[in-house]
Amino acid sequence: MIVVTGGAGFIGSNLVAALEERGAGVVVVDVLGTDDKWRNLAKRELIAIVPPADMLDYLDQQADAIDCVFHMGAISSTVETDADLIISTNFTLSQTLWRWCADHRVRLIYASSAATYGDGAAGFSDDESPEGLARLHPLNAYGWSKHLFDRWVSRQIARDYAKPTQWAGLKFFNVFGPNEYHKGHQRSVAHQIFEKANAGAHATLFKSHHPDYADGGQLRDFVWVQDVVDMALWLYDNPKVSGLFNAGSGEARSFFDLAAAVYAALGQPTDIRYIDMPQSLRPNYQYFTKAEMSRLQQAGYTKPATALEDAVRIYVQDFLMKPDRYR
Repeated sequence: MIVVTGGAGFIGSNLVAALEERGAGVVVVDVLGTDDKWRNLAKRELIAIVPPADMLDYLDQQADAIDCVFHMGAISSTVETDADLIISTNFTLSQTLWRWCADHRVRLIYASSAATYGDGAAGFSDDESPEGLARLHPLNAYGWSKHLFDRWVSRQIARDYAKPTQWAGLKFFNVFGPNEYHKGHQRSVAHQIFEKANAGAHATLFKSHHPDYADGGQLRDFVWVQDVVDMALWLYDNPKVSGLFNAGSGEARSFFDLAAAVYAALGQPTDIRYIDMPQSLRPNYQYFTKAEMSRLQQAGYTKPATALEDAVRIYVQDFLMKPDRYR
């Protein structure tokens, strides 16, 4: 049995689909709410869907049957301002799961984030040492909460405290793909541009307020959701590998490149206009992200990332333009 927290969410539901395709028995821990988030799981055969409030009781009851916990659940909004809620969900609950997995000899693979890197001034090396992590300075409460847990884990390992039989954190970069539709304004730019372009309207990107970057030239490591799922599954298939790893494409591409790929997938000429970035976003805006993927590769992961244009074409043509856009 495999438990996936946040299994009805974006990355979580894609992971659940991949696990089901392998024939795994999957338990999802999540809140479905009152919107269409449930559709992310509508095609799946599951053992159970457990409310987060009941998670620990369920884990205790099924402890002998659980092989691994994929902890994807989190408050992932980079603009959430309730820091107490963020910490209780992203940090304290993660500590609780770590201890439970350590006590019951269950493997733990968890979601970290590229938001831990802040403005990128300290680089994008997934150095998991306490000293390496101390150099990073996240720009928002979400990134800080993820960083706080990464640092806590690093201390557990450095001090040889109790740990799961396998532990791994994945620092997700700018992931896009099917089943992100419930995320509102936190949906990927690829999906937001598709909605405009498919309706025959022009799309908008932020102007640059940095002299080194042209309008639309801000750079991100955009990564196809199946690629990060493949990384998580590779870690599951290699239980002797533990550590904190970047999960990106290893390429920095511009928002204009992303927009142009969406229009190309639709067979339309690119139609982009630029708007001022809100003042509230400018102090914490990242102009460049690029995952250093060497540590995961040195650990044995060899699958190349899907090229941006190919991933966007798959997303647009195989999902967004279909009557059923869910995986």
